[in-house]
Amino acid sequence: MKRFENTNVLVVGGAGFVGSNLVRMLLAEGVARIEVVDNLLSSDPENLPNDPRVVLNACSIADDLFLKSLTDRFDYIWHLATFHGNQSSIHDPLADHENNTLTSLKLFNHIRDFKRVKKVVYSGAGCAVAEKTFGPAEATEETDLVAIDGDSPYSLSKIFGEFYAKYFFKQYGTPIVRARFQNVYGPGEVLGAGRWRGTPATVWRNVTPSFVWKALNGEGLTVENEGIATRDFIFVSDVAEGLMALALKGKAPEAYNIATGVETSISNLADLINRMTENRTPITRLPKRAWDHSGKRFGSTEKAKRDLGFEATTSIEDGLEATIRWTKENRKRIDHSIQKHNIHMNNK
Repeated sequence: MKRFENTNVLVVGGAGFVGSNLVRMLLAEGVARIEVVDNLLSSDPENLPNDPRVVLNACSIADDLFLKSLTDRFDYIWHLATFHGNQSSIHDPLADHENNTLTSLKLFNHIRDFKRVKKVVYSGAGCAVAEKTFGPAEATEETDLVAIDGDSPYSLSKIFGEFYAKYFFKQYGTPIVRARFQNVYGPGEVLGAGRWRGTPATVWRNVTPSFVWKALNGEGLTVENEGIATRDFIFVSDVAEGLMALALKGKAPEAYNIATGVETSISNLADLINRMTENRTPITRLPKRAWDHSGKRFGSTEKAKRDLGFEATTSIEDGLEATIRWTKENRKRIDHSIQKHNIHMNNK
């Protein structure tokens, strides 16, 4: 029997990069109906498969009129909506609040008395809880001890979502589990997807697709602070597997890292992508970004492996190969998205 046979599910943010990959995997796992809620701020309806089991509601989950229509009809809920990017949130913290903090609060408050739902999976962020260090990093475990010196409104919002997840479980028994993503990459991530959000980081907000695109176009990759920062890069299909495992086996209101446990420097990532794309243009090195104190980090995999049976299986080499191949196949779509935002950047 397939893992989600004949279930009805809700995926908030389901037209996004991660959400649409999850939707495809849920369809393969026998789901009966998927309702997607997405305001398309940083996503595209084209991401969703053409399947009669998928219904798109093009609005925010914080929309009061839509919430009134949201009844207790779901077996599982994934809350993946977010205001993408640290720099976008720094530019417009009120928009970050509206699309990060408020979405979580209004969703959790609305579903707090639902009886049918077995699990609600909230997507947190590993960057929000990792130690701020450029020294040697230790694997970040699923502790709930959080410092209050976040680098951006985005990182603060993701923590607030975890606070609300624990509160609604404690107060109402809402079965929310917390996923802490590391740096997700892979096929389906369109640079600049969605609407303009105020800065060039609308397009270049994530390092892996930015590096892949620029390398394929023979451009020099840019690294800050000598590229000494490290991240835990996890392939999107592994993340979708982790999200499904959390729904089936996660214990509310606990947190679980969705991670590889492998630490890769930005400098090494740039070298690897240049080699795989045969890009010979030299790397440009810039000073450290003033706002960014989250230097080196990667996630511990022990708890997810022990409690969920989840383990990422895609190596960074295999993941990048798939990402590069997909990017080549979708050049026109990506270029159209970038050019759309270049109009805003050039008119500033």
